Amino acid sequence: MSALYIYRLNLNTIIGLVHLRGFNLVVFPNSTRQNHWKRTVPQVEVELRAPRSLVIPAAILGFVGLAAFVHYNDERRAVPKGRGRDCVNVKGPIIGGPFTLINTQNKVVTEKDFLGNWVLLYFGYTSSPDVGPEQLKLITKAINTLESKENLMVLPMFVTLDPQRDNPPQLRAYLEEFESRIVGLTGPVGAIRQMAQEYRVYFRKVEEEGDDYLVDTSHIMYLINPNMEVVKCFGVEYNAEELSEAIGKELKRTSS
Repeated sequence: MSALYIYRLNLNTIIGLVHLRGFNLVVFPNSTRQNHWKRTVPQVEVELRAPRSLVIPAAILGFVGLAAFVHYNDERRAVPKGRGRDCVNVKGPIIGGPFTLINTQNKVVTEKDFLGNWVLLYFGYTSSPDVGPEQLKLITKAINTLESKENLMVLPMFVTLDPQRDNPPQLRAYLEEFESRIVGLTGPVGAIRQMAQEYRVYFRKVEEEGDDYLVDTSHIMYLINPNMEVVKCFGVEYNAEELSEAIGKELKRTSS
């Protein structure tokens, strides 16, 4: 578009273009002056204002965006620092804490009942279709390797994230399919949720068809020393050999 054509746009054309864009136009009359061709052209100052109808939706979108950002960060904080291979050096009270749950014999137990033992803790649920069973097989193989080759004893522990379905009998029958030494723990929903928060375990119910559902979780294992302090954590990418080697190194380092 040439400069001459732009210059010759009249006031009605400007107003039409502005209204087409959905803005209000405020015109301030000013003194006229003659251009180079002695034609009188009115001077106008145009103030563009966003319609009021856009202000409220914009505020709502901003609030929704902020809420989504906070929720996303809450979920990120629920997962232990450094998932997988990076989640290996955990010290002090950052992860872990006291708990009161029920074992597969329907007896109340606390963290104090496991003092003096090295514990490999895993959070899961018995209805897990794939990752859960694979992780339990891995844990079983790893602790058996440590015992047979290194003469190192580690107590496997399974805490369900689905206490509504995983009662003591269900949990006992499920774990015996993998290893009878696995300590299974369940309990009230509030107690499970509290322990998951203390161990920074992310989990969320995912509704399926009908009344069925799955549990989305971070699938993290924790190595806990005899003082019931978390010293390492492992992700799903470890195989049984790598897991047993990593646990063995930590036990030998602590014992020396």
